[in-house]
Amino acid sequence: MDRVLSQEEIDDVFRNLRDAPTEEDPAKKAEPYDFRRPDRIAKDQLRAIHLLHENFARSLAASLSAYLRAYVAVNLVSVEQLSFMEFLQCLPSPTCLVSLGMSPYEGNAVLEMNPALVFPIFEMLLGGSARALLKVNREITEIEQSVLDGLFRITLHDLKSAWHAVTPLEFAIDSHETEPQLLRILSPNEAVVAVSMEVRIGDNTGMMNIGIPSIVVKMLRHKFDQQWSVRKTQSSEDEQARVLRLTRGSRIQLDSRLSGPTMTVEDLLDLNEDDVLTFDYPVGRSLDLTVNGKQKYRGHVVSTGNKRAFQIEEIPIP
Repeated sequence: MDRVLSQEEIDDVFRNLRDAPTEEDPAKKAEPYDFRRPDRIAKDQLRAIHLLHENFARSLAASLSAYLRAYVAVNLVSVEQLSFMEFLQCLPSPTCLVSLGMSPYEGNAVLEMNPALVFPIFEMLLGGSARALLKVNREITEIEQSVLDGLFRITLHDLKSAWHAVTPLEFAIDSHETEPQLLRILSPNEAVVAVSMEVRIGDNTGMMNIGIPSIVVKMLRHKFDQQWSVRKTQSSEDEQARVLRLTRGSRIQLDSRLSGPTMTVEDLLDLNEDDVLTFDYPVGRSLDLTVNGKQKYRGHVVSTGNKRAFQIEEIPIP
């Protein structure tokens, strides 16, 4: 039967269609992917690089303490993957930047030291104490740069020693720069491994940052795998030698006793003449050998020349 809808009924139909839940668009669940910044290295390799630079931080702290004749603390803050542009944007301006050659591999790494770190070191090298908080924000002159060459030489020596655990990598200074945006050694979207360290000298604290091309680190993946597998074996041997060295001079107490029957003190006090005690211990039964009061071996007392000895015949399972 034909029926004409009223205007109110038409409005209700459109209102229900508008309020009805719609299926979620699958495209909204998609995550954007930037093909200009693919992941270069795996997370397990990042952890290996983290351990490598922890060793570098410890050796650098000792070297700088001896070089500056002051207590220097170096702490590894982070190891992460960034684009070269993001790495440069994280650096202060002006700052102390050097481009590092990485022989025998092509490409350049970056070493940066904040002015908050460089100028206290510069003051100490010229005879000052740098104990008070020192804030200087200006470019480094050529004369100051030549004074800091010794600092870079020590830093690169320890960095090379840390990387030699993985591969013979030689670092050499190719150029100096003070403005991060003027450094053009990699393309802006090239991935780098950014290593950040905090250096503390007295009340002065500054950051030291290292940027290594991810493509170079990726080329060394198999060397990282070999290094950590060999290191695990070597550390075990070194640990055994260390424990042996520490325990070599220690003394232990060895006792071999007949573990026969026991009796109370009351029975012992009641013993009289002609009483017989039955030990019930066969001659051929093995004896227990205790080490510092704990049973470790079983065997027999034997003669070796004019001395008595204990021949181990069994190791009891605990």
